[in-house]
Amino acid sequence: MKRTINKVIAALALILASMSLSSCNYNSLVEDQQNVDQTWAEVENQYQRRADLIPNLVNTVKGYSNHEEETLVKVTEARAKATSVTINADDLNEENLARFQQAQGELSSALKSLLAVTEAYPDLKANENFMNLQTQLEGTENRITIARRNYTEAVRNYNTAIKKFPTNIYAGWFGFTAKPQFKAEAGAEKAPEVKF
Repeated sequence: MKRTINKVIAALALILASMSLSSCNYNSLVEDQQNVDQTWAEVENQYQRRADLIPNLVNTVKGYSNHEEETLVKVTEARAKATSVTINADDLNEENLARFQQAQGELSSALKSLLAVTEAYPDLKANENFMNLQTQLEGTENRITIARRNYTEAVRNYNTAIKKFPTNIYAGWFGFTAKPQFKAEAGAEKAPEVKF
């Protein structure tokens, strides 16, 4: 009788310890997932800030150049495409992130073309409004870099947590799945060629 009671107590202690561990792991995973969602929202926020600056930049350039219509149209179209590709934090997966990253990359490329064209217009480069917009755009690009780095770190922590034992068991039970990371843009592995 005493042995049976000891076995029941041991079994109950094991069940309670297991429940306690799963509760702690579950709560940690929820916190990590919320951190990923929050950092993703900041990535989107910074890309939206950039998209909001572009119409003013295009209009400023347009006022100085009637000959660059094709470049201005490309920037406007790339902006429209980039702002149409949004991802809810719950829908973050490799495919959706790749689509988002491609649209943002096309916009970055169009902006580089626009800024390169402005070199031919000294009056535009000296325009205070243009210089202010260019400075804001530079600052926003830096904010995007920081937001992406923070997202990458949050995803790394979360993905590591759901793969560690014994948390990986609980993660599977509660539906925690890996989140995607940003990938380097095509051609990023090649150093730019500088010619003098």
